[in-house]
Amino acid sequence: MDRHIDAPTDVVQLGQRVSCEFLQFDTYNAEARLSLKALEPDPLQAFADRTPVGQELRGTVEKTVPIGVFVDLGDGIVGLIPSKEVYGRPAVSPAEDFEAGQEIAVIVTEIEVPARRVFLSRPKGPGVQVS
Repeated sequence: MDRHIDAPTDVVQLGQRVSCEFLQFDTYNAEARLSLKALEPDPLQAFADRTPVGQELRGTVEKTVPIGVFVDLGDGIVGLIPSKEVYGRPAVSPAEDFEAGQEIAVIVTEIEVPARRVFLSRPKGPGVQVS
């Protein structure tokens, strides 16, 4: 997961050599904007490369919202089970059947790397609940 950094010294020390990506130069403040993270591999792209659509995975319910259920798949990847996929029809509230922290089985239905979205559905048939 991403963490908030309050000061550059939380990550690097004065005089330390680093490789980074140049983002922009702020002429008003005479500051260069650099990114260490830009050179790291994209976790969503790595997930997309190793996970085919249709693959069944286990995840942990992160939260429920009116549009569906957010499921943590690990490695900082969170997918959405849209309400229509939870019930096979539009639902009033997905919160009825899911609790945060609950482990469930899901199927990857779509990965949109440019939009940074992962869509999921529930397996069909008996025994879809994972304890």
